[in-house]
Amino acid sequence: MPPRQGIDGLYPCPQNQNDYRLCSTNVDNAMRALADRGRIGKYAVTVQTILRFPDHRLCATAQRLVVFDEDLCSLATDLLDTLRAASAIGITATHIGVLKRLAVIELAAADGVRTYVNPEIVWASADMIRHEEGSVSMPGVTEEIERHARVRVSYQELSGVERIKEADGLLSVCLQHEVDQLDGIFWIYRLSRLKRDRVVKRFDKTQRTHASGN
Repeated sequence: MPPRQGIDGLYPCPQNQNDYRLCSTNVDNAMRALADRGRIGKYAVTVQTILRFPDHRLCATAQRLVVFDEDLCSLATDLLDTLRAASAIGITATHIGVLKRLAVIELAAADGVRTYVNPEIVWASADMIRHEEGSVSMPGVTEEIERHARVRVSYQELSGVERIKEADGLLSVCLQHEVDQLDGIFWIYRLSRLKRDRVVKRFDKTQRTHASGN
């Protein structure tokens, strides 16, 4: 099994092949469908085109969502389908060119799908951890970044219900990464100028290599 990419970084995580398409006029049913990993053949997979660095939209601030309806559930499913197709563990609506404050995270099959509407970091621990990160918008390159070891995040469910939860470890890192993206902070801007320039050069090289077919 190849590693999954993304916090898009590189983390081993088995993929569920039973992907689906959300299709419900009822938000509660749509939420249950999004969480149901056992559906087979009922929904069509919709994979969206991912923006590539240096697209200027990756540095734009996403807008808060105020309408919680079928369209929002459909967008969440598009993100999940696209995340899985990219072998990633986290993605935001910004990554597919939709400047709405929505993130989907799937660290591992056993953890289930986590959907965050209007997420905000409301508290962060003083202790820090370092973790390898990357982006679905900048595939093929990663770099170690320092993040808070634990965070508390406020968000809403797809139904609009407000929640506050704490996270640590990889989930904490992933949440900080995705909230940064929604705030218009692309991950490489958490690096020093020297490291950022090196990452960009590595990415440019991988793109040239890919374009040449080597």
